[in-house]
Amino acid sequence: MDDNCRVSEPDILRGVGLVLVRVREEHVAELRRILSTPQVRARWGDEAASDAWPFDDESAIRFAVLEQSAVIGMIQYGEENEPMYRHASIDIFLDPRVHGRGHGRHAVRILAAHLIQDRGHHRLVIDPAADNDAAIRCYRAVGFRPVGLLRRYELDPVSGQWHDGLLMDLLADELVRSDQLGTDQLDT
Repeated sequence: MDDNCRVSEPDILRGVGLVLVRVREEHVAELRRILSTPQVRARWGDEAASDAWPFDDESAIRFAVLEQSAVIGMIQYGEENEPMYRHASIDIFLDPRVHGRGHGRHAVRILAAHLIQDRGHHRLVIDPAADNDAAIRCYRAVGFRPVGLLRRYELDPVSGQWHDGLLMDLLADELVRSDQLGTDQLDT
């Protein structure tokens, strides 16, 4: 990633009821707790095994997801800046205690809007496990569309078996406006 891109990255992204804050040391203990919950660990594995996590991957820009100043998860993005293939990818986990409340939808929408409007991306991708129906519903609500099945894409951290992923993408003009995000749709 170009160092100039990092300089312009804001520390805070605000949305409806949520704030995304660049991960700081004060967020780490709660993020590690969330990662250790069975529901999140089943999808993310031992993401925080490194003592340096979440500061161990320079290619990922990570934000703590905050609701009323409480850490409820993490959302991150990575960028492909090769001009012919330029796009960004998103990944997210939330505390199971807040699942089903629309927070995943809103956090993804906040970050997607930033990546499109502020960072100039025309296309975003996300790749949930093909059997993660709640995540897929969440991403569809924001405007992501299935592109294709990624066969035996990811090693399941619990079973040790390979499972399929669903590649989804969103073009800039397909982003669902925040006022269109319904509260009746389930999410992660």
